[in-house]
Amino acid sequence: MNDRHTGHSRKWMKLDNAAKIYPVAMKGGWMSIFRLSAELNEKVDPEILQRALIRTAKRFPSFTQRLRRGFFWYYLEQIIAEPVISEDVMNPCARMNFKKNNGYMFRVRYHENRIALEVFHVLADGTGGLCFLKTLLAEYISLRYGENVPRSDTILDCNKTALKAEYEDSFLKYARKAALLPKEENAYHVSGTREENGFMHVTTAFISVKALSEKAKLYGATITEYLICHLIESIVEIQKSEIGKKHFLPVKVCVPVNMRKFYPSKTVRNFAQFVNVGISPRFGEYTFQETLSIVRHQMGLFATEKQLNARMSMNVNAERHKLMRIAPLFIKNPAILIAFIRNGDRNSSVTLSNLGIVSLPDEMKKHIEHFDFMLGALSTNPIVVGCISYNDLLCINITRSIKESFFEREFLTRLVKSGIHVKVESNQRF
Repeated sequence: MNDRHTGHSRKWMKLDNAAKIYPVAMKGGWMSIFRLSAELNEKVDPEILQRALIRTAKRFPSFTQRLRRGFFWYYLEQIIAEPVISEDVMNPCARMNFKKNNGYMFRVRYHENRIALEVFHVLADGTGGLCFLKTLLAEYISLRYGENVPRSDTILDCNKTALKAEYEDSFLKYARKAALLPKEENAYHVSGTREENGFMHVTTAFISVKALSEKAKLYGATITEYLICHLIESIVEIQKSEIGKKHFLPVKVCVPVNMRKFYPSKTVRNFAQFVNVGISPRFGEYTFQETLSIVRHQMGLFATEKQLNARMSMNVNAERHKLMRIAPLFIKNPAILIAFIRNGDRNSSVTLSNLGIVSLPDEMKKHIEHFDFMLGALSTNPIVVGCISYNDLLCINITRSIKESFFEREFLTRLVKSGIHVKVESNQRF
């Protein structure tokens, strides 16, 4: 790391355990990128935003890194050049050109009232990205409006240097010896005509958090569990409609789980695991209540500290294996890629990532209207869903890399029929 940022002498750092897959997987043209944005109540001042970004980037040394290829592993190297903001585009989460981005694996964009952050997953997960965006917004609001924004664990103080705990690999710290290699059936994937040039359709649904929470409570469920069930039912219906489909495949939703819920980690890098929950339509018809009961029990069984730690430990133990440590990268890469293909998104039909409720101090609240969170489409699954809540407004972003829009219609229609009022926006091109 660079002394200028942290007070330490290291000028490079290792990829965290979860990040190791992404440089290998992107060789096939896929790149795991997510996007967080905030809509302000006034037009963004680019000059002030640029100043705020420079201050924020210095506070997050794990973000100011370029990807390097070593003999044994990829690694990260500190960037000296300052990051530069750019105007937003119609096609979010597009593949990054690191050379044109001064080596940075994130970008900050703006348009009218919107400030957006797009991050390559090598750097961070959604929680780490949200911490960066909230800190950036705090700096911007402080510089523009003179607000004295209080700082916390999720809105960092840019007058202080980074703590070592903020850029640690928490997977290595909290993994145990006991590991679990879950055997799962391949799941059904929605098919369609792939868009050209990496274009992604984004459909955004705005829903009252209170209304959705009340509806979910009628079934004894959380908002995430309730949405999972509607996703499952939507995909089951799509699978049924396929002509010539003789054997139904399982329909499963991949749900990332923030591991900071279980451990006192302060890292702003990756620290999440996932569970796949769903049903097997070949066993017969399921009522909504039956599906919901299955989802609730699977979440209760799989999304526990011990189960998730066992999944996490499997990956960490593989990294620590003597043969993996001494093998050169050109041998490691095929093995990592095969493991990713076998245990990656082929085991789920769609991903639902819910970042939960964004909490802000009053000094920031009065300047921000709502937040957005979206995922880039995955390597196998053409459709992913990201959720984030703020001020009683749940924002659901459905991202797809295929031309056909039947999934959004099916899913949103089901929500409306259940009695939920939904406002919809889209970047659909015709």
